Order: sequence, then C-alpha cells, then structure tokens
Amino acid sequence: MPAKKPAAQPANTKKTLVLLDAHAIIHRAYHALPEFLSSKGEPTGALYGLSNMLMKIIADLKPDYIVACYDLPQKTFRHEAYKEYKAGRAKADDALISQLKSSRSIFEAFNIPIYDAPGFEADDVLGTIADQLKKNKGTNIIIASGDMDTMQLVDGKKVQIYTLKKGITDTILYDEDGVMERFGFAPKLLPDYKGLRGDPSDNIIGIKGVGEKTATDLIRNFGTVEDIYKKLKKDEGAFKAAGISPRMIELLRANEEEALFSKTLATIRRDAPVDFKIPEKTFWQNADIKKIEQIFSQYEFRSLVPRVRSFFGSSGSQSATEKLELIAPPSKSSETVKSGELMETSIALWLINSDISNPTLDDILNFANTDSFETAREHIFKKLKEGKLEKVYEEIEKPIMPIIREMQDHGILIDKNISLLFPRNTTRNSTSSRPRSTRWPARNSTSIRRNSSPKSCSRRWASNPARKKAPAALSLPRFPCSKSLRKATPSSKRLSTIASCRNCSRPMSISFLRWPVSTIGSMPSSSRQERRRAVFSSKDPNLQNLPIKSELGRRIRGGFIASPGHKLLALDYSQIELRVAAILSGDKNLTEIFAKGEDVHAGVASFVFGVPIDKVDAEMRRRAKVINFGVMYGMGVTALRKNLGGTREEAQKFYDNYFEQFSGIRDYLEHVKSFAMKNTYTETLFGRRRYFPNINSRIPFLKNMAERTAINAPIQGTATADIIKLSIRFAHEDLEKAGLLGKAHLTLQIHDELVYEVEEGVLKKAEEIIRSAMENVLSRSFLHYQTAIPLTVHSGSGNNLDEVK
Repeated sequence: MPAKKPAAQPANTKKTLVLLDAHAIIHRAYHALPEFLSSKGEPTGALYGLSNMLMKIIADLKPDYIVACYDLPQKTFRHEAYKEYKAGRAKADDALISQLKSSRSIFEAFNIPIYDAPGFEADDVLGTIADQLKKNKGTNIIIASGDMDTMQLVDGKKVQIYTLKKGITDTILYDEDGVMERFGFAPKLLPDYKGLRGDPSDNIIGIKGVGEKTATDLIRNFGTVEDIYKKLKKDEGAFKAAGISPRMIELLRANEEEALFSKTLATIRRDAPVDFKIPEKTFWQNADIKKIEQIFSQYEFRSLVPRVRSFFGSSGSQSATEKLELIAPPSKSSETVKSGELMETSIALWLINSDISNPTLDDILNFANTDSFETAREHIFKKLKEGKLEKVYEEIEKPIMPIIREMQDHGILIDKNISLLFPRNTTRNSTSSRPRSTRWPARNSTSIRRNSSPKSCSRRWASNPARKKAPAALSLPRFPCSKSLRKATPSSKRLSTIASCRNCSRPMSISFLRWPVSTIGSMPSSSRQERRRAVFSSKDPNLQNLPIKSELGRRIRGGFIASPGHKLLALDYSQIELRVAAILSGDKNLTEIFAKGEDVHAGVASFVFGVPIDKVDAEMRRRAKVINFGVMYGMGVTALRKNLGGTREEAQKFYDNYFEQFSGIRDYLEHVKSFAMKNTYTETLFGRRRYFPNINSRIPFLKNMAERTAINAPIQGTATADIIKLSIRFAHEDLEKAGLLGKAHLTLQIHDELVYEVEEGVLKKAEEIIRSAMENVLSRSFLHYQTAIPLTVHSGSGNNLDEVK
C-alpha cells in the first residue's frame, strides 16, 4: 500500500511542487551551524542542516512533489559575459565542497529528482521549471531557498518563495503581496533594483553611488531600468520633481550601460536546457524510509530518524501519519531479540563507537545497515575484533553484565522521610515559564521560597511560631538565612535526585514489615553500564549527584539505609585518577610520592615549592591540589589563576614550575593530545577507545573542547571505567569462592566507590575480600600489570550511607 500525503488540504485541490535551491540551502547551513564531524572525521554540519531543513519543509509545506536544483562547479554564462562575476567571494572551503558533493546522496535517499544544467546556476534551473509550469493550472510552486534573488520569480500565489530569514529554522513564505510589502514594488522589478544598486555579494557593480533608497524611489516612480532611461532622455524635470538630486541624475546619465548590464547579470534565466516533467508518483508515494534511515545512519544523524518515522510510519510502504509530529517510533526490526544478546551487542557497539551512548536496537541495525539483528550482531563483533577491543569486552564488560543486573534488582533501602525536605512538584520539566519557587521544609514551618531575599527569609523564619514545634528530623538547620541560605538551598540536580528517589520507592518485601511501610521503601539501583565516557552512569534517580559536605546533604545520604541485620559497606579508591596519571605517564617524582605512601598534594607541593614535606603548609597544599586535578582536565593558566587567586604572572610561574618538576606528566599529556589529533581517538591502559572527531575542527571552540576532554579521557577511562569494573568482577568472584554472595550484595557504584549491603556477621571478612580485589586489580587483570604505585582503598560501614563516611 503506497504512502499517502497527510491530510492538510481538502480533496481535489491543487498540487504543491516544492523546488529546492539546494546550493543556497547548503551554503546557508554550512555557515549557520557549527562544524560537525562524523566518527570517521568527515564534515557533516552542512549535510545535517540540509537534512533538518528538508524535514522542516516536509512538515511545514506538506508538498505533493519535491525537486532539488543544483549549481554545477564549472563557470556559467554570467562568468563568460563578465569575468569578475562573483570575483569577491572567498574560495569555498574544502569541507563545504565535499558536502556539496555528498548532499546529492540525501536527495537520492528521499527519491527526490535532481536537476542541473551546464553553464547555468540553480536559480536559472528554478526559473526555467517555474516558467514551464506557468500554464499548469493544477500545480502551485513553492521555491525553497536561502537566496533572496529568487524572489523575482514570485507570481501571485502561483509561485511563492519559502526562504530563510536567519539560521536554518527561521523561515517566511512570500507571495506577490509579501514581496510588494517588503520592497515596495513588484517581484519582476527586482533585477532592475539590482541593476541600479548592484549586489556586492555577486560583485554586480550597478551604479556606484546609488543606494537602496534611491534605487527604490526610481523604480517606484519610473519602472524598469529601460523605462527609467527613456524617461530621463525625454523629461529630466520629472526626476527633479520626484526628489532625485542633480548628482544622482548625472550618475544615471553616465552609467546607463553599467545599469543595463548589471540588470542582465541579476536576471534569472528561464531558458536553461531543462526538460522538466512532474514525477509520476507523489513524494509520499516515492518515500522509502529504509533508504532514508540508511543515509541518516551513514552520516550519524541519529536525532532525525524518529522524525522520519513519524512522517512515514514504520516502513516506506505504509501510510504517513495524519499529523507531522514527533512520536515514539517503532523499531525497524520485526525480529524477537533476546534481551541478553541485545545488551551484549549494544555494549560491543558502544566500545566500537563511543559516540553512540546507550545504543538501541535501531542503532545496532543502522550501524550495520541491515534489518536483521543477527546480521548486525555478526557485523559488530567482527568490527570489535578488527578494533582490537575483544579483550575489553570479554574481560571487563561481559563478566559484569549479570552483576549489574543483580545490583539493579537488589536495590537499596530508602527512608521516604528524606523526600519531605522537598516539594512534590519539584521537577526539571516544569511547564511554567515563571521562576520556580521551592518550599521547604514541607511541614510545620514557614514556607520559604528559594528566590526570597535573605532579609525577607530571615524575617519570615523568625516570625513563624511553628518553627519551635517542627520535628528535629524534618526541621531546617538553625542558620542565619542571610549567610547560609545559598549554601543550604539544594540545586536542581539534587532536587531531581530526591524526587526520583521518592518516585522509585517500591513496596517492601515481607521481611521489612517490622518497619512502618509508609516510611521505608526499596529503590532499585539505577547504575547503567554503557555510557559515552565508559564510566558508570546513574539515572532516575541519579545517585551520583548526592551531596556530601552540607548538613542537608548528610541528611539525604542518611536516608539510604541498610536492611535489618545488615550494614552498608563502602569502599573507595584513594586519589585513583592521580595514581593512574602516575602509572600512565611514568613520571619519576609522582611515582616516588605514591611509592612512599605520602600525601600526594603535600608531596607535589614539596617539589613545586622546594621545601621538605613536613614544611608544607595548608596554602601550599591547597595550591598543589588545585593544579594536580586541574592539569588532568586541561586546565590552562587563566583557569589556574582563577582557582588560585593572585595575578596571571604568579599563576604562570606556578604552572611552569609544576611541569618542570613533573616533566613526565607534561610529556604524557602532550603525547595524548598529539595521538588524538593523529588518530581521532584515545586509549586507556587496557585499550578502551574514545573518539574525538572534532579534535581537528576549524572551529576553535570545538577543537579546544575536544582537546581538553581527550587529555583526560585515558586517565578517567582507566580509573573510573576499567579499574572499577574489573574490581566489581574480581570482588564478585572472590565473594562467590568464599560462599558470601548471598550475604554481601553490591547495591551502588558512585564514581570510584562501591557500596555493598552486608550481613553484620560477615562484615569484616567481606570487607577484606573486596578490598583485596580492588587493590590488586591491575596484577589480576589480563594485562598482569605490575607497578610500584599502590592502589589504596579506604572503607567504612554503618547503618546508612552517611555513616559509612
């Protein structure tokens, strides 16, 4: 069954043909959008803009037919007539040229016919097609272009212009009345306007000295350029009466040839060698979603695939939806896929292409360019082997899949009373455009709005008689609002975390009925294995956002509790990223500090300031700590000065001295950056890759951002992805050997910390087993890595998450 056009017009109305000025749209998109690069390093920004514009045209205009018109790279008749035509334009970038060539594949995927003509521009092709259809009463034409020159083609409502006002999304539709309103004269007189005023963008000279106002006045009063000169030769006084100055009259008289020639250059030809025929099938009948998805997959335009399906349904042979709006699309595959195999393949794909975070079934199929999951799975694992990522998959990712599922199922207990500190209507997606107000505490206290002034807050709190009656567990910390309100007010991320905790609480099992069911809930762990940076993520709720230092934060963490007869046991690595930096760089001085078991920040300060470690004061240590963590995230001198205070000269001196003392770190970071620029990816100690296609971008912002992230990626990926995941695996294996799996359950992973719920009777033994697994993870891994730098683990236990610290 062929697709049908969405019901937008009454039956038996005229057909709509959209003529795309492809060349102009691509140029506009290239300059309007940031430079995007695919994972292969190919520029795709203009192609994305073109695709997005095409989707908008389909949604806005609901055309029956679409045709694309192109310039060709060779010179046109205008260049032959005037060799300086468009001479002022800079040479097109190679990235733009390559995308102009590639853009045709997008129209081919949409089954959109393409027209061009040697010696003519796209405007001339558009004008020729419009002229050939002027007697076709059953078809209206809309020309979609980013070039205002095409407005001269407007003819009543028969031929209209759909053009870009700015960017690639702000559009306007012009009929003849609209052109008259904008310019003050008919569309057909636009070439005359350019003949007088010229067009610097095309290097059309016009009459030098004649501006926009004078050209408009001349055309309004006397018509075409030819009519203007006829009138000037017969009745010069008419020009003076119309307010044209003697100087302008002289300019007109001296430049008749220039004006007529400029008009000729500006006039769109209607006689290009184009034999246009309306397609036998409508655009909707020709649409093939499979081909469109394949091209969007090729260029990695993942966000556009759902829009395509919302237009056409789940396959190209099905009817388009009645409304062109974004809907939850069905999968392109009709296969029944086992969840385990889907997870395995998803993680394998993510290892191959780190830009595809949390790959879906459709991502898998699109990557392999197939509708068969089995074919896609085979293709992806072949690519995994070719990329030398099998060990990362087999030794790190695959073994912990069942452990993560078990962690998610087991969950962690939550005291629902922590949600009483926050309003029930606090959400990230509030539909109100007014500033949100948060009222807290929720009961027996004055309602204090988050956007209240400190003085107002203090008055309202002091005047509230209920403040003395508030239960201690629910009342606010006693603080002067003028000093502490900002610190105590939770951020939107914290609020959303707590709101999610409340929503995720699930009924308790029978073993917990000794607690009031209304105040205790079990929350499934929300850690997820696959993410862009290779580390764990947490969602709905995001427990990685739990605050630590504030009183309010401690109360929130205290709401995550152990079940009866159990303790929460937390183990985290000490300064893991700095230790990994020392391992990867081989820096002599940093290795020495860790090998001696010294405080790393004090040790670094000792080297940088040239004092014995026992003479390092708190300020020295603070400065060393700032730069220790800063350099791993690409911190420059400006950011260092901001964090340290003082002058830029002082920051520069400190920066230079640091890298002089720790030259191994300096050389390593430079190596990472140069490697990433050459290969567009970085590797962890274990070979995990993360791709940075923008690292060679011409856009400084994109390039700098990619460089900063690339510098840290091997360190962070080794520490909080590879090492922590191997720790989970080895701890699980060792607990199983000791017969403790039923008594020690992994419940949370937060950054470099693992949290277990452990029966009290085996707490000490479980702690020893897990600690040993974490500290010996490198030597036990498939690398059998030996280092003088110890991986130190701290631990703590308690009845709730706050006590374990």
